[in-house]
Amino acid sequence: MSFPFELDSENIATADEYKEPCEYGIDFETGQLTGEKVYGLEAIKVWIWIALHTPRYRHAIYSWNYGSDLEDLIGKGYTQDYINTEAPRMIEECLLVNPNITGITDYNFNLENDRLTGVFTVKTTYGEVKTSV
Repeated sequence: MSFPFELDSENIATADEYKEPCEYGIDFETGQLTGEKVYGLEAIKVWIWIALHTPRYRHAIYSWNYGSDLEDLIGKGYTQDYINTEAPRMIEECLLVNPNITGITDYNFNLENDRLTGVFTVKTTYGEVKTSV
């Protein structure tokens, strides 16, 4: 006796199968969705932006591996040396969970008038992305 259906083994996705990244586009200035789908490097840029702007542990919809701890640096009066040590670690913990991100380099942080800004390069399987936060 057989099942009442046949499995088409050619069309069954496997765990090892690779899919190109796909996200909904974002206007990085306003944070608003653009309504179009983006793929590859552009999708990774969107994923990076959202991950860095999502506080870790705050939203139940995200796993505890997703999001950034950077807001922990706000309002604490940390020195520039401390920030130069902790911010790269926090960024790496945030971004390296994505299998398409292979490394982060060229960190440059500036603490001026109680405002912390950072610029760094994210290396991906699709190329490099200059990112700021």
